[in-house]
Amino acid sequence: MSFQKKIDELKLVLPEAKAPVGNYVATKISGKMLFVSGQISIDENGELIKGKVGKDLDTQSGYNAAKRCALSIISQVKKACDNDLSKIKSCIKLTGFVNSSDNFTEQPKVINGASDIIASVFGDAGMHTRAAVSTNSLPLGVSVEVDAIFELN
Repeated sequence: MSFQKKIDELKLVLPEAKAPVGNYVATKISGKMLFVSGQISIDENGELIKGKVGKDLDTQSGYNAAKRCALSIISQVKKACDNDLSKIKSCIKLTGFVNSSDNFTEQPKVINGASDIIASVFGDAGMHTRAAVSTNSLPLGVSVEVDAIFELN
């Protein structure tokens, strides 16, 4: 099954691939590697998902925020591949950053939200290495940010 058909089957709605707001690019291809800049947690209505996980949001809400980051990653990948997801060979790595309270220790459970979406869409090709990192702040006060590296065919 094609990756696009899997997106349709899962009834996932990809957000618009947003242009960066700073002096960087959203994606960069080097050889057969596609690097995706960090995608922040934005809900279905385009509103920022803000706050500290472990204080303002619980683990499940953080998980859902990470899912939204992954959908944005897929949008950026699709745009970088001229809307042809068959150009993707595999997801190599995700790095997830969780804006969390000092005593919160479930960052891996939060970033599973992103990992689960990537694995659901890309199947075996979506199995990746990963880091789940706690941070005391993220841009614009968002709860989660995730970047990615993909391999192209």
